Amino acid sequence: MHRLQFHYTLSRNSSPALVRNPLIDLLQAVSAHGSISAGARALGLSYRHVWGELKRWEGELGNELVVWEKGQSARLTEFGAKLMWAERQAQARLAPQIEALRGELERSFAQAFDDSVHVVTLYASHDDALSALREHALRQAREQGHSALHLDIRFTGSVDAIRALNEGRCVMAGFHTLQNTGSKTLTERTYKPLLQPGQHKIIGFAQRTQGLMVAKGNPLGLHSLADVARQRARFANRALGTGTRVVLDELLTQAGLAATDITGYAHTEPSHAAVAHAVAAGQADAGLGIAAAAQRAGLDFVPLADERYHLVCLKSALAQPGIEALLNLLKTQAWQDEVASIPGHLALQSGEILSMRRVLPWWDYRQKKKPEY
Repeated sequence: MHRLQFHYTLSRNSSPALVRNPLIDLLQAVSAHGSISAGARALGLSYRHVWGELKRWEGELGNELVVWEKGQSARLTEFGAKLMWAERQAQARLAPQIEALRGELERSFAQAFDDSVHVVTLYASHDDALSALREHALRQAREQGHSALHLDIRFTGSVDAIRALNEGRCVMAGFHTLQNTGSKTLTERTYKPLLQPGQHKIIGFAQRTQGLMVAKGNPLGLHSLADVARQRARFANRALGTGTRVVLDELLTQAGLAATDITGYAHTEPSHAAVAHAVAAGQADAGLGIAAAAQRAGLDFVPLADERYHLVCLKSALAQPGIEALLNLLKTQAWQDEVASIPGHLALQSGEILSMRRVLPWWDYRQKKKPEY
């Protein structure tokens, strides 16, 4: 069975909603005008081009399309005629759906030509607040009729999100770090090479709590990572490159534990939800994650540490209308109240452009004094 691909064009002119195929156009022209040369003229193409395309299609489809005999008009083969018939049948049956598809595409593209509509592409570590923000922005636009803000969010690990920003694949990134993480830590070694003072701008977003997601009733009595290690509890971890993996390793260091002390440290899951599912399914006894994921999976949650969820963009992006609209939205009380309704979350300096040195205290721009002799 031959596979189909669809293409569309953008034009100022109105025309019937049809799914066009260049082969069918060639066959119709030859059939209507009785020769390849006349069909080519009708299409504004050269005889050589049309002849070459017909031969190419015959090779592609494994059947002859046009026959002609000396002194007689060119005509379609039975296979060529059936192709045209099949196309007419499909167009007749699918006309309403094709028109609806065109209408949906035109509505989508209309937003690209509307100066009041802004799209912000954001790569970010997964967080329920970002999903809520995307819906909140659309709801506000519908209810209040002001400029629409569309958030094109791609969830990925914190490290990969900042790399995407630096490589120009997005205009904003989202990542998270433990609060008050000092210098000479894994957090510094992970994020400092990716962020440059004067080039990147940190924007406040939220505070959230990371903790152990455990079965209902916490049957193993797990209240710390030390308990996890002592009980040899099966642990579900996150992959390298994720912010939660960095947080776990920081917490292990603070507790004087090594990765080898955690049973299942090498067992990784792609998201907070996947870790929660592993615990709920009995595949693991505990995992590090956020309260919202634990609640959705019907698990208990043991808070371990607070962290800041940051947004970051290039300094040059702050003047973009989409970024300005996003910062204004983040500062509204309605949005901050919505963040507070998410388990384990609070709005924290939401929408404010912050000092990198204050929120990432391992950045110190002060010049070291040269020793005096």
